[in-house]
Amino acid sequence: MEQALPLIFVAVMGLSLLLYVILDGYDLGVGLLLPLANDEEKDTMIASIGPFWDANETWIVMGIGVLLIAFPRAHGIILTELYVPVTLMLLGLILRGVAFDFRVKAGAAKKAMWNTLFFLGSLIASTAQGWMLGSYVTGLNDSVINSVFSVLIAVSLPALYIMLGATWLLIKTDNALFEKAVGWAKRSLLPAAIGLFLVSIATPLVSDVIASRWFQLPNAIGLLPIPLSCILVFALLFFILHKPVAQLRQMNAWLLFAGPVTICLMAAIGLAYSIFPDIIIGRLSIWEAAAHTDSLRFVFYGVAITLPCILAYTVFIYRVFSGKAEALSYD
Repeated sequence: MEQALPLIFVAVMGLSLLLYVILDGYDLGVGLLLPLANDEEKDTMIASIGPFWDANETWIVMGIGVLLIAFPRAHGIILTELYVPVTLMLLGLILRGVAFDFRVKAGAAKKAMWNTLFFLGSLIASTAQGWMLGSYVTGLNDSVINSVFSVLIAVSLPALYIMLGATWLLIKTDNALFEKAVGWAKRSLLPAAIGLFLVSIATPLVSDVIASRWFQLPNAIGLLPIPLSCILVFALLFFILHKPVAQLRQMNAWLLFAGPVTICLMAAIGLAYSIFPDIIIGRLSIWEAAAHTDSLRFVFYGVAITLPCILAYTVFIYRVFSGKAEALSYD
């Protein structure tokens, strides 16, 4: 039990952060796409994420909470080293939240300003998250090449979020906005694919630990399904999205949304394999960072109650507010 508890907590933390990237990733993506729509379409786009907003962001609270409680040493190091991007991310998320509410209540003269601020908040939050991920993958080491790598992921992650956001809009919208979302999804494929490819090439170059795990036999053969599945997903999305819009309307749009979700899942599996058993690459293992066993055992009961509740709440929200979105209103 003493050895298993840290593994349970790191799995819960990993699951929470993966769900956050997928769920809040699509509403960040919708925010990034907002300037490309007209005023009426912007209302519908915001309405498509409105009911799910709080449920999506709950997952990052869960993930960071587990890091703080179960791995206090790692929490101290990570949050200290990532102080600037974490602060920027929080500012971006706060800006999004404020703009989300005020854009509906503001008059026509101010609504455009809040739409712009919603976009800027989405951009700041998504690029800050990419910066954090890049710094984490490089072991939180400051160097020129590691900084360049962090910038690369900071640019690439918003492209993935845009792909998530565009495919989400295919689920929630119709008519002209649906057609625009098809175009946005098409145009997001190449930047997201190039970004993922460059990150995949650069990651082993900036981390000897990751390089040794990915490019040694027989590990390299066993890991082939990860890049191959991502290539297959991009190819399928390219093929499907270039079908006539009339055919796309007849499809189950959730299948298209499953494409970028699969890419996120494969990337998470690859990252987990790359860093395990460390929680900070080359500096701290899961067991070295874990709190005392008695503390973990006490917290375990709380997590065992909280995690199913958040999952149930998330599923409930998505079931209740299924279907196409309409223009957002507080009437």
